[in-house]
Amino acid sequence: MKSKLSMALLGMTCLLFIRLAIAQDQHHHSPDGTHDDHSMSGMEMPNDSSSSNPAGEQELNAATRLMTSHHMDMGPHMKMTELRKPQPGDQERAKLVVEQARRVMEKYQDYHAALNDGFKIFLPNVPQHQYHFTNYWYGFEAGFRFNPEHPTSLLYDKTPDGYKLAGVMYTAPAKAGVSELNVRIPLSIAQWHEHVNFCFPPKGRESEAWQKSPKFGMAGSISTREACEEAGGKFVPLLFGWMVHVYPNDKDVWAMG
Repeated sequence: MKSKLSMALLGMTCLLFIRLAIAQDQHHHSPDGTHDDHSMSGMEMPNDSSSSNPAGEQELNAATRLMTSHHMDMGPHMKMTELRKPQPGDQERAKLVVEQARRVMEKYQDYHAALNDGFKIFLPNVPQHQYHFTNYWYGFEAGFRFNPEHPTSLLYDKTPDGYKLAGVMYTAPAKAGVSELNVRIPLSIAQWHEHVNFCFPPKGRESEAWQKSPKFGMAGSISTREACEEAGGKFVPLLFGWMVHVYPNDKDVWAMG
């Protein structure tokens, strides 16, 4: 009984810390999209509660479709870090991250091993070419420090008989500055990205996000709050936080997605 009570209290404490981290992250994220270069906090990670929240589910589904393309469209809905001039040691640091990511992948070639170790399939019922198997504890950890052996997500391509591991995804807090991102992975080698400025269609008009030359959604022409509100949509300035994908066994190791 005492053990169960302790576990319950631990769980409630962890949830409280996660909520505080998310609230702090949203509070400090400036309206113009800039980041405090010296701030650190937890990042907001998606959770299963979206299944009971139609608006949240719409946002997550759209984000998932965007993120599952191996080479994502770099339009007004993606914010990327600029490539920096190479500095001494950058190649070595990046190579070390790739080697650690490769070791992680060796452990999880069988997706059942990932599930057994606490990774959960993000939106398993949404058809995708590539699925994010996400470890939310690792995502929480990434809000405070970078551990290449603990990627937030494992990236599995869908196959007829299951899943094939393709790469890993690391995350950082939404408000992390470029200096912090550069410490994690050199910005002369990799470009971190955020998904920004989405206008989701009004209720009952969701299909408009997938029509040719859409106004709404991940490929929509609307990318400002004013235009979105005028069109009757819901504006979401930021989905999740910073992300970077690593494909250790591909020619394009640091592909956008």
